[in-house]
Amino acid sequence: MFLYQPTSGYAYNSDSIFLYQFIHKFKPFGRLLDVGCGVGIISLLLSRDFKITTNIIDKQKIMLKYAKHNFEINGLEVEAHEGDFIDFKEKDKFNFIVSNPPFYHNDVTKSQNEHLHIARYAQHLPLDKFIAKVKKLLAPRGWFIFCYDAKQLSEILVQMHLNKITPQTIQFVHSKKDRASKLVMVAGRLNSKSLLEILEPFIVFDNESNYNTEPSNAFKMASTHSIKGDF
Repeated sequence: MFLYQPTSGYAYNSDSIFLYQFIHKFKPFGRLLDVGCGVGIISLLLSRDFKITTNIIDKQKIMLKYAKHNFEINGLEVEAHEGDFIDFKEKDKFNFIVSNPPFYHNDVTKSQNEHLHIARYAQHLPLDKFIAKVKKLLAPRGWFIFCYDAKQLSEILVQMHLNKITPQTIQFVHSKKDRASKLVMVAGRLNSKSLLEILEPFIVFDNESNYNTEPSNAFKMASTHSIKGDF
């Protein structure tokens, strides 16, 4: 699968590939919404692998331009929405809402690049408002699957509980087995009564800084070829 990306500014990274593999376990169906889609990497791969009706939303016009182009050149259909997710209005519910949202805390030193700033920092999509909006758009027993800063897991669980989205599966991502987790992947379901399952840690590199089996498999599953170019 070929994907165009800007030559500078935002570009998808391994987090999106790992999240795609995580979402894959839940076999998406029906209507899917990719929030803060960027160049469309996650929803593109899921649309390739599953029979779904795909919607994407991003507040950056240039990112949507790349995403729509990427769907087109790969022969996949998508309905694209430009704007702030918090203001998004849609009468039909979604079976799956997925996202690799901006999650860096406001205390982190910020990039001066506007596109990177919007893509990275939580002030552009506050967690409480984000999850509250997801709840309104989910179909009964719909899935919400996303990744976030592992250090903010307590707040994630609080907000999911307040919005009746039950966390069903969690997996922590570690760069190496002796390093603290910086990323957590979470799958929750609206009004579910299932108990939480915590998967074995996802360890990216071995002691010699080579990719471990699971991340290697994620890249093989994705099978993407990135092309740098400006529109």
